[in-house]
Amino acid sequence: MDRNADAPWSKFDPEAYVDVNYRTPLDVDLLILRAMRDHFSRCFEGVVPQSVLGIDVGAGANMYPALAMLPWCEKIVLLEYAQPNVAYLDRQTAEGGLDATWGAFWDVLLEDPAYRDVEPAERIAEIVRVERGNLFDLDAQPRRYDLGTMFFVADSMSECPDEFRRGVRCFMNTLSPGAPFAAAFMKESVGYWVGDQHYPAYRVNEERARESLAEFTGELEIRDLHQVVRKGHEGMLLVLGRRNSTVAVP
Repeated sequence: MDRNADAPWSKFDPEAYVDVNYRTPLDVDLLILRAMRDHFSRCFEGVVPQSVLGIDVGAGANMYPALAMLPWCEKIVLLEYAQPNVAYLDRQTAEGGLDATWGAFWDVLLEDPAYRDVEPAERIAEIVRVERGNLFDLDAQPRRYDLGTMFFVADSMSECPDEFRRGVRCFMNTLSPGAPFAAAFMKESVGYWVGDQHYPAYRVNEERARESLAEFTGELEIRDLHQVVRKGHEGMLLVLGRRNSTVAVP
């Protein structure tokens, strides 16, 4: 059984990953983006957020979760372990660095009025900070963030069920009570390739996702999107909710 520490993270190719997944937007990602946008807008409706801290856990080579958080946050942290992905994110968040690839995703967000006063490249350069770090270390930073996302991370780093559950717990424990969150998992994934490197995955399904999240939220929606984008999985699960006040210990 391959664990997180066994995967070749130093060889992850972010440009190859973007080419396959984001250079031409996939319908399922736009569906996810709309649902996440609407969820955040509902949660912050009528509220002018003050000092809202956001985090995208395991950001990888994906900027659309950060884009979705922009109107609500004073600061956003992109937490990423793989050094090639950290370098990619550093380029995207530098002044004038946001790649044109992400314009199509921003166009979807602009369908909601909350996004229309935001210039994404400028705002990202102003408030987004990239941190190299391990998801498992978030237990040392409990209840810190007021808005959070985790896309294809806890399920896409290890074959081990304990590491999947630990990853979910670490993400949820870093959120403050009431914090809106969005997460996504590849359903029943048996692993995936990026370039010529293979990476492990845990075979999560809706029941396992719900079990891993139930203690952290009383507001939980899991959508089975039933869309397959490559060989070796059975669809995608999108999770939307708000953090409760439970503190879960290791």
